[in-house]
Amino acid sequence: MSKVGYEQDVTSIVMSDQDNVATLLKDVEEEETLLYVINGQKAVLTAKQSIPFGHKIAIKPIEKLATVIKYGEVIGAATIDIEPGEHVHVHNIEGIRGRGDKAEGEKQR
Repeated sequence: MSKVGYEQDVTSIVMSDQDNVATLLKDVEEEETLLYVINGQKAVLTAKQSIPFGHKIAIKPIEKLATVIKYGEVIGAATIDIEPGEHVHVHNIEGIRGRGDKAEGEKQR
């Protein structure tokens, strides 16, 4: 089993290289610089607005209707274009799990 070292200055968690969001480990202020690790490499990002602890921040551009991926799992779809550094929450994503009208490949009725 591989061991991942603890990075003291990390301010957000990214669990998979497929993720397009990070989860914040603290409240962040607008223009604050965040540190996360992806694929074993440190990366930095500037918050475009204040975001509360535990919420998500975009680490990659997410186009409208594209899937939002957290911990390697699809958690929803963007309702608008989302730029890196922007808050990702219910105001700009919608859940798609369990929605027959959003199921991939399902025929329209």
